[in-house]
Amino acid sequence: MKKITMLTTMVLTMLMSLTFVSCDEDDMIAYTLEGTWEGNMYVSMEYNGHIYDATRSELCFDRDPYRYSSGNGYWVDHYNNGPWGHDYVANHIRWTVNDGVIRIHLIEEGTYVEIYDYRLDDNYFIGNIYYDGQRISFRLRHTSSPNWDRYFDDYDWYSKSGSIIDDGTRSTEIEKPKRIFGR
Repeated sequence: MKKITMLTTMVLTMLMSLTFVSCDEDDMIAYTLEGTWEGNMYVSMEYNGHIYDATRSELCFDRDPYRYSSGNGYWVDHYNNGPWGHDYVANHIRWTVNDGVIRIHLIEEGTYVEIYDYRLDDNYFIGNIYYDGQRISFRLRHTSSPNWDRYFDDYDWYSKSGSIIDDGTRSTEIEKPKRIFGR
């Protein structure tokens, strides 16, 4: 009887330790996603009837310390000689991972993209963005892990009204470019 009790205790202990050690897949994806990624997202902007292709994109994913499979960050598309006053278009983002699908809300633009059918490791993030019925392939390289001292001071941001926020003042004279994926 003593042996059965001891064996039962050992089995229960092993089972309990597995429940504490097992990680949620979405949390692991978010953990790997955290940091800054750079590469080509094949994004274009339409502005005053002309289309401009991004030369590179930079995405930063910061995890929420209380909900590990989501967070905030930024998405910046860089252009050569962007006519809208800057050589980039920047957006704050909110992102979540749910059932393996990465959903990104581009806050200033008010749009959403989904990423599934992807490969993610410590060095590369390769996959497809799904936006407005389109599938666009991308390839990003992991350039840095989180830097808690850096915040969003490097870029001016587009406001929700479409005006550019520059040094705390709004300029209503500049038209907001329209994002196009996969041109």
